[in-house]
Amino acid sequence: MRIKAWLTKIASHLDYPLLLLLFALMLLSLFLQYSAAGEDTGKLMAHAINMLVAIGIMVIVANIPPQYLIASAVPLYTLGVILLIGVALFGDVVNGSRRWLHVGVTRIQPSEIMKIAMPLMLAWYFHYHEATLKLKDYGIAALLLAIPVVLVAKQPDLGTALLISASGFYVLFFAGLPWRIMLGMGVLAGASMPVLWHFLHDYQRKRVLTLLDPMTDPLGAGYHIIQSTIAIGSGGAFGKGWLNGTQSHLDFLPEHTTDFVFAVFGEEFGLLGNILLLLLYFAIIARGLSIATNAPNLFARLMAGSITMAFFTYAFVNMGMVSGILPVVGVPLPMMSYGGTAMVIVMLGFGILMSVKTHRKLIKS
Repeated sequence: MRIKAWLTKIASHLDYPLLLLLFALMLLSLFLQYSAAGEDTGKLMAHAINMLVAIGIMVIVANIPPQYLIASAVPLYTLGVILLIGVALFGDVVNGSRRWLHVGVTRIQPSEIMKIAMPLMLAWYFHYHEATLKLKDYGIAALLLAIPVVLVAKQPDLGTALLISASGFYVLFFAGLPWRIMLGMGVLAGASMPVLWHFLHDYQRKRVLTLLDPMTDPLGAGYHIIQSTIAIGSGGAFGKGWLNGTQSHLDFLPEHTTDFVFAVFGEEFGLLGNILLLLLYFAIIARGLSIATNAPNLFARLMAGSITMAFFTYAFVNMGMVSGILPVVGVPLPMMSYGGTAMVIVMLGFGILMSVKTHRKLIKS
């Protein structure tokens, strides 16, 4: 009886509409990965195990009351920044980038931690300054955001830096950042583009130039975009059918189980499949925003809103780069791309959403 009561208590902190949508996306991901991996059952099992681990973490986090989440904000952010500094000083260099850090017997990528730690920290800051919120508080929040973003950008990992920036910006936006400030930031960002161009690495500049005209280097920097757009276009309205994609199965399409898995999906399921996938993503985003809207306090609203919009950003950036409307920045398609770390981070975020939804008590200041 005690076990039954314990399981009932755990289950009571799950949001079942959101859970159903996530399971639908995961099931679709399993079918897609089986095809993208060339019917490799070993890789499919590894993907399924990653999912189970991510689901377990989501369930654990969903059962943690928000007041404990808010207490972890400062320690987690501080730990993340320290680890990023450690990467800059002692990190492993792989393919010209210093992104990994050895910790004991394993190796971690601290920038992934900041995807959750960043919005958590800013939500904590605005929660405790809600009664006396002034313009300077937005400046302090922007500084808290800039520190990890600069450290990640210097690795260099522009894609992750942009995602961390986006998650932090959403907190600022939902916290009421004045429109005139946002407009000024937009104008300043646009005006600084010529200066920022000189700080980009050669391969980053090449990605931007390739976006404008992939045919300038069809066998080099433009190869990814050319092959992915061919795959999506060849799918037509209804696709070639599951397991019948040629671009991925004949190895024309690079990274077809990770960053470019959306191209595999478009080739096999066509425009209709893409529309259905987009509707599924929009349903998840709508549920997340609904949870944010009905959250009991500022911290919960900011966290739920930021996590939901960050999920939207991940999907938008991946689909945009695979479709050739954004530069290739190495962002996986959430829940669909192969990879354990990214899936755990996304599901951890959904666990926070469920915690916000099912724990209705206000957080004590």
